[in-house]
Amino acid sequence: MWLDQADGFSEIFRGYLPYYLLVFFPIFIIMSPANPVAASHEFSVYRMQQYDLHTVPHGCRSSSFNLEGRSLTTWSMSRHCVVARIQDITIDQFVEIRSKAGALLLVLPKNDTVLTNEQKEHIKLLEMAMMQQEISIPIYFAEWTPDFDDIIKDLQHSFITDDKSGTALEAMFNTVSSNGYQIVVSAPNPQRLDSKPVTIHGKLVGRSATPNTIVIAAHYDSSAVIPDLSNGADSNASGAVALLELSRIFSRLYSSVSVRGGPSLVFALMSTGHSLNYFATKKFLEEQLDSTDASLLQDVSFVMCLDSISSGPLTMHVSKPPKPGTPAQSIKSRLNVPIVHKKINLADELLAWHHERFSIRRMTAFTLSSLQSHKDPSRNTVLDKSSEGSLRNLISNIKTTARALASHIYNLTNEENKEDSELYDDALSVDEAAIRQWYKYLSSQPRAPQIITTTANGGVTGALERALSRYMEATVTTHTIDRREPEYTLYSPTRALLYVYSVKPAVFDLILTLAIIAYLSLVYFVIQFFPRFYEEYAKLVTGKVKVN
Repeated sequence: MWLDQADGFSEIFRGYLPYYLLVFFPIFIIMSPANPVAASHEFSVYRMQQYDLHTVPHGCRSSSFNLEGRSLTTWSMSRHCVVARIQDITIDQFVEIRSKAGALLLVLPKNDTVLTNEQKEHIKLLEMAMMQQEISIPIYFAEWTPDFDDIIKDLQHSFITDDKSGTALEAMFNTVSSNGYQIVVSAPNPQRLDSKPVTIHGKLVGRSATPNTIVIAAHYDSSAVIPDLSNGADSNASGAVALLELSRIFSRLYSSVSVRGGPSLVFALMSTGHSLNYFATKKFLEEQLDSTDASLLQDVSFVMCLDSISSGPLTMHVSKPPKPGTPAQSIKSRLNVPIVHKKINLADELLAWHHERFSIRRMTAFTLSSLQSHKDPSRNTVLDKSSEGSLRNLISNIKTTARALASHIYNLTNEENKEDSELYDDALSVDEAAIRQWYKYLSSQPRAPQIITTTANGGVTGALERALSRYMEATVTTHTIDRREPEYTLYSPTRALLYVYSVKPAVFDLILTLAIIAYLSLVYFVIQFFPRFYEEYAKLVTGKVKVN
């Protein structure tokens, strides 16, 4: 009877149990802790700058990807997204990644204090190299977080390449046991932005009977590889702040007829600077000089452009050396600054300095800057941030510029300046609290053209217009871009959400699948031969019982 029951039991093993295993065992594996997707993270990231200048593409042209994350030393193919700290990647590595990898994710430093001067200079040069031409792969930047730091460390130590492994078995074991990350960004395709560059301008009318105008100009946008982190403290929040303070000082002097200067003063703030070839300035000049009813820029004596004036002592940049006895030479001698002469090269994609836009229209113009060269990488970096040192430089340079300009307007000699120093110290005193407040505000606002030229009268443009209108009647002029042959084109998106999933590498899935197949095959064959084994075992047991 027991053997009959055993035969029925063996039939269960022979017929049905393998099929139940084939159905339920894989489900158990999938739902078990061996599931490769163990954790996920969500981060806000910044897309690299993208724009066209004279139809020439610059920057990142893609926005979405779904790739396996790898470190600088372990990536090898276009299916990898390289994840690294921005200070760790070299320009040569970037060039290789740009042409062979699938995407690049760079993590910014925790703060500037953790960087050496060499690292800061390296980051600036890297930003310049990244913006020189178009890049087909998606490139994103992320601010430092502890989670990102852990991910980078994990990527650096999880994957051990074949050349670092002692044997093939060790390499296989390291690959299977390592943890990986799947990195996903799902963002809309790049779209053209409706950019509306503007010029904010106002005029203090002088007492001279004959038309005589001095123009003080500055652009207030900033340029960096990351539009949403392009705060540009030195370039060119400093120039915009200086212009506002000069407008305040001279509005006080020009408010009284008895001390009003002879020439009229025009103050102009432009929303597009060197990165877009001073487009707003070009359109402003066309509207003022090529129109028969425009009178704002009649008989311009000279144009003084303010650009990046908070990083050190001033330098005067000119397209033509000023001749003795000219207004430009007068300002130069009163400022007592070195002069750098550079001819305008119209064949270059970008003009070197702001004053060149005016010089092309045959105006006497120069730029005051703390930078010695227009190629200085400090003009286009996310590291351009305010500091107490730069604020002191800015205040000092505003004082110097205001005194030199007033000395020229009122035709004062050095001796007269000394005698009347007490009078003019009061009249030309700067408001350090206001300078600090404006410098702090502007250097905390992203002012990339994608942001300030696509916002109507709000944000930075609105704040500057209201500030200038305190001292004179201010006008905001919106310029039009030719839609058929645009001088420049800006693109969105500038931000996205990035998802990081902690996963096992693909080879782990392959080996796990093979192991499951081997296990099921073993179980199946064991069950298939179980009745025969059971019968032999039963005979052996029953035989021993009969002998006893």
